[in-house]
Amino acid sequence: MRPCVCLYVCVLGVYVCVCVCVSVVVRVDAKLNERSVDDVVECEARIVSRSRDLLSASSRGQTQQRLADFNEILSPLGSETQLVALSRDNGLALFFTCMSLSAVESLRDQWRTRQLRDIVKKLFTFLACYTRSDGSTREVRVNRLTWPLTDYERCLNFFTSLRGKQTISS
Repeated sequence: MRPCVCLYVCVLGVYVCVCVCVSVVVRVDAKLNERSVDDVVECEARIVSRSRDLLSASSRGQTQQRLADFNEILSPLGSETQLVALSRDNGLALFFTCMSLSAVESLRDQWRTRQLRDIVKKLFTFLACYTRSDGSTREVRVNRLTWPLTDYERCLNFFTSLRGKQTISS
């Protein structure tokens, strides 16, 4: 269930209830395996550039198959978790929105069981588009996927603090 916060706003002396759905942003940091790519910096730049193309409004110009492949790779995340950005920051930083407490817990479980690492490896391999001379795809491996416990707890606390709360604003 996606949490919503109800705001009571005074408009011309009449209180109006406005419900706002909330989500959290989760940052997960990835370090590429240097032996799986020729140039880490160039590979990271390529991954970020291609992710921006697919995540932005300009993705409408992409081939439908490429967009479908991208979405298929991310489908194990579930419908309440979305990859919203990828950036270079001493490695690669992935930003996900989680629209519910259960989505955060599910993403953490995928991180803990290394399923998230497998998803990220497939995503990076897809975005890097490295091919061998025989035409086969060269896998981009991930050495480390970091999501600090304090960040996870902050996400949990955000959603648990909303349970049963209504905010009044005028």
